[in-house]
Amino acid sequence: MPPPLVLIVDDNPENLSVVGELLQPSHAVRVANGGFRALAMARLSPQPDLMLLDVMMPGMDGFEVLRALRGDPLTADIPVILLTALDSAEDEERGLVLGAVDFITKPVRPSVLLARVALQLAQRAAVRQWRADQFHLQAELQRHQADLLAAQDTALRVVLGDRKSVV
Repeated sequence: MPPPLVLIVDDNPENLSVVGELLQPSHAVRVANGGFRALAMARLSPQPDLMLLDVMMPGMDGFEVLRALRGDPLTADIPVILLTALDSAEDEERGLVLGAVDFITKPVRPSVLLARVALQLAQRAAVRQWRADQFHLQAELQRHQADLLAAQDTALRVVLGDRKSVV
């Protein structure tokens, strides 16, 4: 199984490098240096399992990227952790309301970042497994319903067939 893919989005190359090096031992990493590039990379196959998104970027800020991700069915369920120098409660609330799963302020503490990334990736894996289980159970239910209908049809033919021979 391939390692989880994390898309890191930041307009600062040093931040991309530091976070990327921190994650690379156990994660596949893609980087984007702006919002428009991030949206394009989020749609690439394979899609990222998690996005680490800077808020303050020129052109398209992280809040706009997050809004666009959530508005696109193809990218709506990619978990996003906002990484930002913004530290006000209003900024954190705004990010969470827009659909971020977490909010980490810079400078990033490596142990905190790794723990939160691991938590979100574990949750994503659990959701994917749950969905796969639901799909499997739905298929089983449909198979059992088809078997039941076939048995019901057979029983009706036998009963109706017996009546014809009696009359």
